[in-house]
Amino acid sequence: MTGIFITLEGGDGAGKSTQAELLEAWFAMRGLEVVRTREPGGTRLGAEIRRLLLHGGDEIGEVDARAEALLYAADRAQHVAKVVRPALERGAVVVQDRYIDSSLAYQGAGRPLDVAEIRGLSEWAAEGLWPILTVLLDLDLDEAAKRRAARGGVSDRLEAEAVEFHGRVREGFLTCAAADPDRFLVLDAARPVDELHAAILARVAPLLPAP
Repeated sequence: MTGIFITLEGGDGAGKSTQAELLEAWFAMRGLEVVRTREPGGTRLGAEIRRLLLHGGDEIGEVDARAEALLYAADRAQHVAKVVRPALERGAVVVQDRYIDSSLAYQGAGRPLDVAEIRGLSEWAAEGLWPILTVLLDLDLDEAAKRRAARGGVSDRLEAEAVEFHGRVREGFLTCAAADPDRFLVLDAARPVDELHAAILARVAPLLPAP
């Protein structure tokens, strides 16, 4: 594959969507095809899984932790097969909001599940595909809660979890980053948007093929 695969990770409210949008525009200005996508929800099947998992409410009732992990893996398998891998094979840049590290953090660290088992399930679903760069936007839990509140609207099922859950998720992300420092760029998400974008570009620019 000749494309570039970049993922953005972090808790809700960390600013992943903002940085993904800026990164998409930067690549597009250089004449590259950019596929900006997300998990869950990057395919028609994934959109339905996202709706059920995050907004299903009384329609589906309480979701077992293992069922949750399997549904995210199903979304990932479809997404990689139908969107991500084909884009990379034709040389596109894929800028993606959430990937395997989110499963490791939310289902592995946040839920009472084994992280190694979640990793194995996720790698099987993705057929071993990992990004070349993962940007982790790390944000203090209090600031993240303030941002979510300021955003308004109804919290989804994961956003509504207790602060202890979000604390475990944050530590899960930082553990992923510590275990794979060559792939990760960890940034303080409280920094100004333009500073974060510049720091990301400093890591991204060398990934471009030579003219």
